[in-house]
Amino acid sequence: MKYINHQGRPAGRKFWVDIPPWIIIGAVLILVPLFIFMTLQSIDKQRKLTTNLLVEKGDALIRSFEAGARTGAGLKWGGFQMQKLLIETAQQPGIDYLIVTDTRGNILADSDPSLVGESYGIDLDLGSLSAGQVQWRQVPNPEGADTFEVYRASYPSDSRGREAWIIFAGLDMGPVIKAREQDTRNTILIAMTLLLIGFAGIISLFLAQGYRSTRISLSRIKAFSDTLVENMPIGLVAVDQKRLIIAFNQTAESIFRRAPAEALGKKASEVLPDVCLELLESLKSGNSIIEKEIDCLVGGKDGRTPLEVIAALLEDDDRSFLGYVMLFRDMTEIQHLKREIERSRRLASLGDLAAGVAHEIRNPLSSIKGFATYFRERYRENPDDLRIADVMVQEVERLNRVIGQLLEFSRPLRMNRKKQEIGPVILHSLRMIENQARDKGVTVTTDLQCPNRNAVIDPDKMEQVFLNVYLNALSAMESGGTLRIVLRRDSGRRLRIDISDTGAGISKEDLPRIFDPYFTTKPSGTGLGLAIVHKIVEAHGGEIRVESESGKGTAVSIFLPLPEEETDR
Repeated sequence: MKYINHQGRPAGRKFWVDIPPWIIIGAVLILVPLFIFMTLQSIDKQRKLTTNLLVEKGDALIRSFEAGARTGAGLKWGGFQMQKLLIETAQQPGIDYLIVTDTRGNILADSDPSLVGESYGIDLDLGSLSAGQVQWRQVPNPEGADTFEVYRASYPSDSRGREAWIIFAGLDMGPVIKAREQDTRNTILIAMTLLLIGFAGIISLFLAQGYRSTRISLSRIKAFSDTLVENMPIGLVAVDQKRLIIAFNQTAESIFRRAPAEALGKKASEVLPDVCLELLESLKSGNSIIEKEIDCLVGGKDGRTPLEVIAALLEDDDRSFLGYVMLFRDMTEIQHLKREIERSRRLASLGDLAAGVAHEIRNPLSSIKGFATYFRERYRENPDDLRIADVMVQEVERLNRVIGQLLEFSRPLRMNRKKQEIGPVILHSLRMIENQARDKGVTVTTDLQCPNRNAVIDPDKMEQVFLNVYLNALSAMESGGTLRIVLRRDSGRRLRIDISDTGAGISKEDLPRIFDPYFTTKPSGTGLGLAIVHKIVEAHGGEIRVESESGKGTAVSIFLPLPEEETDR
């Protein structure tokens, strides 16, 4: 469809793709357990890493004390120096205490000297500890953070013969616990962020798929609606709030004789006739839809075209005003059919009347003709009486011919149709008027080079049709002119014979009545010639049209159906 696209959505409308609940539930069931498992794994890994770091720190502290103790043993240190070393070592940040016991748990040295001689670690199997084997445990502390205790067996010198020492290093877990809690919070926060990102990713995928499906569906619907509107046999014109043309289909183009490029984007007042603009004003004043038949001047021509118009307001779901839409249907053919139906009814009634009148008149005419013949023979010696008797006989014979035509018109046609070329029939009928055309100085031209010229016709009746049309054309060209006959194929399903002349033409007032019986503008005409022509063409399943204007000649178009096997060629 030819239209102008204005961006923007109607007020109150949101572009959103509905997500089925099962998609959200499925995403939650998949992602939540997965991220909970990953979070717990990360927290456990951090706990193990922290434990390993504390164990390594405690072991390093014990080794440092061992190194100092061995150095002191080499310098012959006594218990006082060892105690002092223990106290100084325990004063480092993050160390709660250092304790040295024997394998029975007796405290040999302590960072708190008051505890020397007491027992410690008797709940542990200290005697089974091997040298270098590091053990750890978490000792509860009611007054604060728990203590992380690392212990292992050691010897004060290289001699392995002496009793082993058990060295305990207590590490403050307060900073570690805080760091662990912070790491846990960070891990949970990251997990929740990733969970939301994953959830948003899944929803985005479905949104993208839904958007793509919706866009494809809308594209198909738009293509369908555009094709439907563009090719429908009704003219469509859409006008926006600013009275600009935004839609103009092919039928509207044909009705208004305006190309889409000349109409789209223009003001309605520049394209539509005034009577259509009045309909828009009526809609604006309160009517939601108007149906009306109008006669409007279109395409800059003097003639008026009958149109059936349906005009309505364009509104969205929220009843917001978007513009106007107008549908046009050309009523020319429909009115023509109405006139044809009315004419057929009149002819049927007139035919019945004519048949009865003709039969009633023919018998008295026979008697009158007999008396006129009698008087002509009786008064042959008297020239005046003989002339009068001849006139009587001639008039009776003329009247009898008229009655014969009337009877032929009133009774059903007897058709003897057969399939044959229409060209030879046209040429044969033209030969019958050659002399008359020559005498009047009329030039006859033909163009019969049409493929598939076959038609199912009664040749005699069609010759009568052509001859009547030719004679009417010749009578309209008293001072000479041109008679042209063109044969062509119309719309792929009919043969079209155009017979045109350059004669006097037919007035606008007389044109609708030319096929009526007894209507004639000739002084000596009967008014039945074209009526019989119309009847013969209709009997062939065809159609006859006449276009004429006074002083500009006449064009008669005869349409005949093609044989069924040739309609699709």
